[in-house]
Amino acid sequence: MSRNYKFHNKEGLYFVSFAVVYWIDVFVRELYCEKVIESLKFCQKEKGMEIAAWCIMPSHMHIVFKAKNNNPSDLIRDFKRHTSKEIQKTIVENIQESRKEWMLWMMERAGKKNSNVTNRQFWQQHNKSIELWSNKVIEQKIDYIHNNPVESGFVNNAEDWKYSSAKTFVGDKGIIDLFEL
Repeated sequence: MSRNYKFHNKEGLYFVSFAVVYWIDVFVRELYCEKVIESLKFCQKEKGMEIAAWCIMPSHMHIVFKAKNNNPSDLIRDFKRHTSKEIQKTIVENIQESRKEWMLWMMERAGKKNSNVTNRQFWQQHNKSIELWSNKVIEQKIDYIHNNPVESGFVNNAEDWKYSSAKTFVGDKGIIDLFEL
């Protein structure tokens, strides 16, 4: 697995996917999704992240973004580091989490396999980052992101998935403000 975040064009628009270790379905709980949303909003406000599209699935997430400060690798690294700590802390403190011991054990197991991790690992180490260089490719990736919950059978219409920007694309108010391409 790569330890580097590969963003060659620092001014580019990127499609990035990243998953929880062992594809654990962490984001079936609203509480953990909210931690991701809070972090995305913080990155927008404080770190210059411009989000064009996004979606949180049960075990992974997708985002189309660019960095105002031409630092996409720093943004993703910081986002993953922060959300990893926050979500793990929330799992530990969540007295209603029936899968707590199992999830933490799996994350600890993943962390032991990674020399960069001192305790538990939340996100898989690698990212799938693709620079979006044309309108056609941008549309393809955004359609993929928005249709992911439909293809997975969670909803019939993309805009019905709560943790996605699809709602914004049909003219409704979404959870996260987007920048226009």
